[in-house]
Amino acid sequence: MLQRPRRNRKSAVIRDMVQENHISAANLIFPLFIVDGQGQKTEVSSMPGIFRYSVDNLLREVESCLKLGLNAFDLFPNIEDSLKDKFATVSYKKGSLYLRAIEEVKKNFPEACVVTDVAMDPYSSDGHDGLVENGEILNDETLEILGKMALAHAEAGADIIAPSDMMDGRIGYIRELLDTHGFKHVSLMSYTAKYASAFYGPFRDALNSAPKAGDKKSYQMNPANTREALIEAQLDMQEGADFLMVKPGLPYLDIVKLLHDNFDLPIAVYNVSGEYAMLKAATQKGWLNEERSIMETLLSFRRAGASSILTYHAKEVLEKGWLKA
Repeated sequence: MLQRPRRNRKSAVIRDMVQENHISAANLIFPLFIVDGQGQKTEVSSMPGIFRYSVDNLLREVESCLKLGLNAFDLFPNIEDSLKDKFATVSYKKGSLYLRAIEEVKKNFPEACVVTDVAMDPYSSDGHDGLVENGEILNDETLEILGKMALAHAEAGADIIAPSDMMDGRIGYIRELLDTHGFKHVSLMSYTAKYASAFYGPFRDALNSAPKAGDKKSYQMNPANTREALIEAQLDMQEGADFLMVKPGLPYLDIVKLLHDNFDLPIAVYNVSGEYAMLKAATQKGWLNEERSIMETLLSFRRAGASSILTYHAKEVLEKGWLKA
């Protein structure tokens, strides 16, 4: 036998030497949940180890992450129901919780990369990503609201704006608006292939943002579809996206690879709340080895072609020293 692949597996040193894909802190984006008030840090019941922070504690959490080498954060607000309305007006209201959080993080930690979420659902009394009229999710009428939101985020200091709504044309609309107002430097990370998934439940618990009626299947993608992701990606690239994202992660590794192989833009993947909750439940039960299962999951995203991974595991893998130098 001239070829014996096992020779390249015979020791840890050689295995590391020939390893094809690696993960570093630079590949990770840490999603963080924000609530109003002071001194708040409440655990999300369906996401062990993940918390909602008031802005003062958010700053402490960001600081502790930066010390570990984790530099990128995606912020998500939990908005009181009394502030929600049909048009999500609090989303761009000056002095509101989310805008204050962005401003405070950038003021205190200018080196941090702040990614912001543009979508109506956290602020909407209907709980949908778009404007609802007679049970229909309106596409074009929603764009103006998303534009106001994105502009407010840019003014507050956002480095990357990530529209997660899946309305058609949102990337082009927001890009033009940002450029017109002098924010050509602000990046857009498009939720290019966001599927109508069963894996979002814990996230909606964290934000109290589930739809009040109906579902999101008329604007999020059908889990059965592959080629549709190519259409979405082509449109987003033409409209000015800087990153293309796939969400969720594990059930859609084929889509991550598809976009990586067909487009030259960086590919991001969202290792969503349901994926996190499954692994946490299994490891807490002792059914899976925690370190090995989490690191294997993160490596699968890199192997498929993702350069950026939004994951709730981001801080713990650094704290526990699971990433090699």
